[in-house]
This record gives sequence, structure tokens and C-alpha cells, in this order.
Amino acid sequence: MTSSVDLEQLAELPDGEFLDELEETGVRERELAVKKLVMAYAWAVRHPEQVLDPAEAARPGREKARRHGGDGTPTVTEFAAAAFAARLGITTWAGAALIADALDLQHRFPVLWERVRRLEVRDSYARFVARRARDLSREQAAYVDARVAESADGRIPWSRFEALVEGAVVAADVDAAREREERAARATFAKRIRTQADGMATFMIRADVATIEQIDTAVGNLAETLGDAEPEFAGDTARVEALRRALANAGLAGAKGRSATLFVHVYAPCPAHPDTDEIARVEGHGAVTEAWIRRVLGEDARATIKVQPVLDLADRAPVDAYEIPDRHRRAVRLLTPADIFPFASCTDGTMQIDHTLAHGAGGESALGNYGPMTTQHHRIKTHAGWDVQQPYPGVFLWRDPYGALYLVDNTGTRTVPRRRDQQRYDLFMDRLRAELQLTA
Repeated sequence: MTSSVDLEQLAELPDGEFLDELEETGVRERELAVKKLVMAYAWAVRHPEQVLDPAEAARPGREKARRHGGDGTPTVTEFAAAAFAARLGITTWAGAALIADALDLQHRFPVLWERVRRLEVRDSYARFVARRARDLSREQAAYVDARVAESADGRIPWSRFEALVEGAVVAADVDAAREREERAARATFAKRIRTQADGMATFMIRADVATIEQIDTAVGNLAETLGDAEPEFAGDTARVEALRRALANAGLAGAKGRSATLFVHVYAPCPAHPDTDEIARVEGHGAVTEAWIRRVLGEDARATIKVQPVLDLADRAPVDAYEIPDRHRRAVRLLTPADIFPFASCTDGTMQIDHTLAHGAGGESALGNYGPMTTQHHRIKTHAGWDVQQPYPGVFLWRDPYGALYLVDNTGTRTVPRRRDQQRYDLFMDRLRAELQLTA
């Protein structure tokens, strides 16, 4: 299947007709979004709690019922979201979230849902309301529905609509809002969050407003003092450097014997371009240049460099036991850094390491039979009718309970075209053979 958009045809349209076509495209997009929500609801209806065997569901790891939506929505079989999400090319979590929103809109927000069906309200606006009001009772959700449905059609900017929804949720249950404030006051943290590109990362502090004001003022004062002494530091650069120095001088950076550790993988120069700056990889972050390593880790002796030998992934000898040795876990982490379930997003180093072919069924405890997965995906693989094979180390071929195939490797997930679409299937296989350097 390929796009039928004809660029030359569009280029020849007068501006007015071009914009009419664009408007129609927006309408079709909304229609498809509504259809997706309807199908999410229908999928939930097809997988009610009643289809589960209570005795089987009570066993460890087996599928159970789950209430994805809020009060007043029916429970759904827990693993149903996996196949649904994979067909859309999204994570299991995102598929479950779509099902939850569809259930909420149908059962808790009838006014808003009717406006979505009439294409008067975008699905993104309606889903935002459903998520923010999920903890409310059905009656309280009805109050929010009445308060926000009229303004959900884009007549006010998003920031104002967001504030309207937040206010309606608070007004619907003031006691719960007070409890959320109390829980939030206890949910403070200071931690590194999701890393970003180009050698940069983010450290976030969450605390009450007064504490953040104190920290902000203190960092500002330190930055001003640093800027006066060393004019090359200014603005946000001065704030970061001042905070780093303050923590280092306070002796806190190495508290309790801990030190910051980065695992950096460097590679031999490319023979064809020996003078080109090479790319390295920082575990948990991504690709950086060797120039970044010299600048950030080398120039001011900020880091102590420890060179370790290359881990030969081809030399991880199998073991007889079911338990996975640490040396194998390290090798799996290098070979397959992400959850191997189709379209999964987790890259946490604490994921479970699964035997692709079960150890009890003759599967080796060796590279080529390992794959990291979250607990939920491990349970789905074991108990929900999914099948997976690992024809080459780090390459996983999945089949869902309905016959759809997904190829997962270090580049991500690709849906394998059905054979009934022979042209797409042949093109996919030709590309795959080229990637794996195989012959037909």
C-alpha cells in the first residue's frame, strides 16, 4: 500500500482549491480518529472479564481483568491491549490508554462524546478531559462533561481549555483535590529524567513552590558571583556551572562512596575515513562524537577514564543452568538494549531477561536465546498466545494470536506485510535479506 497523493496534481491547484482539499483532509483525519476510538471501545466489549476462567486467572502471572477506564466503565481482559496496540504500531501502554479513553467517553462523557462523533470536537481534546477526570466518580465526571463540552470545539486556545478542565476537575471533588495536593507534597524528588540528544541530559527537582523559589534564588546568586569572577560564564551556562561547582566543593558529589559513572563505547576508526571524528555511544543516552568526549570528559580532568577490553558478544559461552549469569546479562544489554516486544519503548537495565525458547523446552542459556522484556510483556508472551522466535541473535520474529507478524531488532519494530499483499511482502523480504546479508 502506497500513498495516493499526487504532488504534481496538488501543485497545479489554485490556492483556494488547495485549501479546500486541505480542509477535507482534516475532516477525513477527524473521521478516522473517531473510528479509532469506536474500534477501541468495540475491542474492549469483545474482551470482557466474563471470558476469563476465574480459577486460571487466580494463578500467578495469568491474565486478569482490569478496569482501564474510570468509575462506571466495564472491566476488560488485561492482555487485550497488546494485540490491539501492535496493529496500530504503538506501545501496549498507549493501546491501553486509547481503550481507557474510549470507555470513559462512552460511559462517562456522553455530551462530549456526541460532539466528537459529530466531528465538532477533536479526539485529542476529548481524550485529555477523559484522562484528567479519570479518578472522579461517574456523577462527578458528568459535572465535568457539562462544564467543558461546549468549549471543547477549539473556540478557546488550548492553554485556556486546559485551565478550564483543571478547574472543573477540582470543583467536581474538592476533597479529592485537597488529597492530591497532600500526596503531591510528599512526592518530591531530585533525579535525572529522560535523556536527550547531542550529549545533553536533564536533572529535575520537584518540590513545593516555596522550596523551588529558594533553590532558584540560590542558584541565581551563585551564577551571578561566578559571572563576575569569570565573564565567560553567563546566563544559564553560569547557573549550571555554578551549581556543579557548589556541589563539588561541598563534598556531596561523592557522598557515601558513590561516584557518577558513564559507560562509553568507542569504536575503531573507519578505514575509508581515518581522519573523520568518530562516533561513540554513551549507555543510557545515545550517540556522541569523540570531540564531545574530549571536551566534556577530558579537557578539565573532570573525569577519571578507565579503559576496559571489548566484550566479545560471540564468545559468551552457554551455561547449563536456568539462571542467567551476569556476564550474559551484560552482553544481552549491549546486543539488545530495549524491550523486545513489538513497539515496546522500555530501555531500563532492570528488565527481565527471558529465554526465547523456554529453558524447560530445551532452550539454551546463551546469547541467541535471550531477550529483555518488562514483566507485563513477559507475562503476555508466556500466557497470551503470542509466539516468538530468534532466528539470529538480537533478531526477533513475533506472531500475535491472530497471525500478524512483527520483526523486532536493534532498529525497532516493523510489521511484516501479509502475503496477500505480495508486492509489499516481496519488497519487505528483499530489504530484510539485504540487511541480514542473506541470499534468497
